[in-house]
Amino acid sequence: MSDVETAPDDRAPGPLTRLSADETLFQEAVAAFAEAEVRPRVAEMERASKLDPALIRAAFELGLMGIEVDDAFGGAGGSLTMVTLAVEAISRVDASSAIIVDVQNTLVNYPIARYGNDAQKERYLRRLTTDTVGAYALSEPGSGSDAFGLATRAERRGDRWVLTGRKMWITNGAEAEVFVLFANADPAAGHRGITAFLVERGFPGFSVGRKEDKLGIRASSTTELILDGCEVPAENVLGPLGQGYRIAIDTLNGGRVGIGAQMIGIAGGALQAATAYVRERRQFGKPLAEFQGIQFQLAQAATELEAARLLVYNAARLRDAGQDIQKEGAMAKLFSSQVCERVTSLCVELFGGYGYTKDFPVEKFYRDAKIGTIYEGTSNMQLHTIAKQILR
Repeated sequence: MSDVETAPDDRAPGPLTRLSADETLFQEAVAAFAEAEVRPRVAEMERASKLDPALIRAAFELGLMGIEVDDAFGGAGGSLTMVTLAVEAISRVDASSAIIVDVQNTLVNYPIARYGNDAQKERYLRRLTTDTVGAYALSEPGSGSDAFGLATRAERRGDRWVLTGRKMWITNGAEAEVFVLFANADPAAGHRGITAFLVERGFPGFSVGRKEDKLGIRASSTTELILDGCEVPAENVLGPLGQGYRIAIDTLNGGRVGIGAQMIGIAGGALQAATAYVRERRQFGKPLAEFQGIQFQLAQAATELEAARLLVYNAARLRDAGQDIQKEGAMAKLFSSQVCERVTSLCVELFGGYGYTKDFPVEKFYRDAKIGTIYEGTSNMQLHTIAKQILR
């Protein structure tokens, strides 16, 4: 394991989450990438609210943008577990940098690899593993938690579809060239009219709108998309007509595991920083770490973080084994986001007044944590999903 993963405050996974030799080497490589390529850029990317293009190129070069994609299309032929390890390791340094890797793998590559035809895989996966950023476009101004109340319409006209509407809260929107986008091709059928499309930035009638100014994950772009009679070739329908809702749900199940990985990474990075600080900071003649009150708070935080990690890793392992993870993915996202909020809040407090300033890293971890209870389904929506699964 890398030094980051064996830090005393956040111990390496135990037997239930034992990593294979290949997974361990991969984890170490990503942790080294995070230290060498991400950490030196964090402050400037946060100030500019923009990812460094050189960092994105480095992520492609290391193979992080196509972890699960079959090697026949230029990917690494890995697993969701490996995606999880990568996102966690990068999030310990900077969640914004991890998000572009997470979305590319779980929300863009996955649905194309699973539901795309051979021509779509050949055309898009090769680009997405090499040099092209992707994005997932489901949410709209009037459909957040009610994700399938889409107002965006798709009308067939000859050899193409014409899409009209707006999308909101699109992660990677500023950088993406390819979008997995959902529109209703048969409004009378309700959610059964929803269809998935592969939309390129250069298609006529497509444009990227406003970029949001956010509380946290500031270097990760979040934009609106404008579809003003956007012309999409008929061959760019992803999966069967009217099956977009099924594709969206299946994709989000894995995406929530990715969010869980972000959360345990953020919490792990904050806890590592706080543990180092309380060892050095002296009050009343001794280090803060020698006070039992501090020790117990750290112990509780480390325990909750390990429980969250187990949920996240378990969900990833289950999907890698071909099992449905609708419940497990929701549980992983729900609990890890709750733990991340608690742990990062504690870490700010342990730094005292310094924790409330930008001179130390924990205030950023704290701000970055909040999004975990909101995107890819709020905590209430996760509870709704879990309840339906256990009561059916």
